[in-house]
Amino acid sequence: MENQNKRLLGLVQIKPEIATDAETIKHVEDFKKKIQEYASKDTTNLVDLILAGAINIAISDIHIEPETDQVKIRGRIDGLLQDIIFLDYSVYHSLLSRIKLMSKIKLNISDKPQDGRFTVAFKDFLVEIRTSSLPSEYGESIVMRVLNPQNFVNLETMGLRKDLYKILTKEIKRPNGMIVTTGPTGAGKTTTLYAFLRKIKNPEIKIITIEDPIEYHIDGISQTQADPAKGYGFSEGLKSIVRQDPDVILVGEIRDKETTAIALQAALTGHLVLTTLHTNDAAGTVARLVDLGAKPTSVAPAIKVIVAQRLVRTVCKKCSTMSTPSAEELSEIEKGLKKVPKDIIGIKDLKKIKIAKISEKGCENCNFTGYKGRKGLFEIFLVDADMEGFILTNPTTSSIKEKAIAKGMIPIYQSGLIEVSLGETTLAEVIKVVGEQD
Repeated sequence: MENQNKRLLGLVQIKPEIATDAETIKHVEDFKKKIQEYASKDTTNLVDLILAGAINIAISDIHIEPETDQVKIRGRIDGLLQDIIFLDYSVYHSLLSRIKLMSKIKLNISDKPQDGRFTVAFKDFLVEIRTSSLPSEYGESIVMRVLNPQNFVNLETMGLRKDLYKILTKEIKRPNGMIVTTGPTGAGKTTTLYAFLRKIKNPEIKIITIEDPIEYHIDGISQTQADPAKGYGFSEGLKSIVRQDPDVILVGEIRDKETTAIALQAALTGHLVLTTLHTNDAAGTVARLVDLGAKPTSVAPAIKVIVAQRLVRTVCKKCSTMSTPSAEELSEIEKGLKKVPKDIIGIKDLKKIKIAKISEKGCENCNFTGYKGRKGLFEIFLVDADMEGFILTNPTTSSIKEKAIAKGMIPIYQSGLIEVSLGETTLAEVIKVVGEQD
């Protein structure tokens, strides 16, 4: 942690007694009681308690939202926001000033959005906090994103199916080409790329990243922060990076024509390029890159694999039960998995499966939601010589998807059904995240 301290500004040390108090927080109701207890105390201690409590119960985002006559604090747990507590405006104004001060945000500006960040030293690890302030009708709305390194996963701990793990460990060892992770905001795309980097990094190769922002620091990797306001965006950063003799380049996101062109060129000239893109599915990546100005003649030979993903909540192991699916549920599962090889599903006879049923009331372990934790659903689109030739014919996205499925790609929805059949999540959760299928 000492090495990290040297490169981090705005370090906030959580007092040992507050860290100990935070350990008693096991769920949202505990958090509410502790905040009530600290609300009448010193503001610094209250903010530290909010941060420590959020870290302790795995809150990814803390929302402080002014309303008509009170201020609401909410926390995002496993992707969903939950109300924690309402506070008086007198407490809010002190909280706001303290958070802005810690985040290096200007205290005298309240009519414009501002962004900041700081680092929390909690127990024996560091947690970076990204802060956003936004003017609203009743005051400034504050959101603090909690970048907890304990949520930093390895490829081995991502919960990948064996077939997916085998494909990805092979593809990330390529000396060149582009690997794209795609999906909506919050789908875990960057987390997946970080897992790739941790798997492939070694002293014999040089890895450089251009990110906005740098979410997690990885030892042994050169990470650079994009700053468009100062003329250092992704395209400018990439131009500089390719002159630094890298073997692997991570581009936080491809979002414009110039970045697209430079990234594809790097992938075609001896570099392994990892990046993210916003598309609905893996097949849509080709059309998206073309929309950004790339030519199929560059896209087809550059891209090696596309990973589309979503995050679904997993059932709470302490309060969920296993039971026989209803006729409708079994029909949906059998229909969806009809063409998926049994060895990939891991179940010989789907008619005999038991699926998880969540408790309506939940329990303390899952914050009374019935779900605890999340895991990824993936579809992996490989671009081999045959697919490369097909892309060069400028096909439609639906045609690309059909061909990819014919060549063995398992779509995200089917990946979700496999998790349902294994008792990891529920059909309702998969439909909620991925959408109903025709």
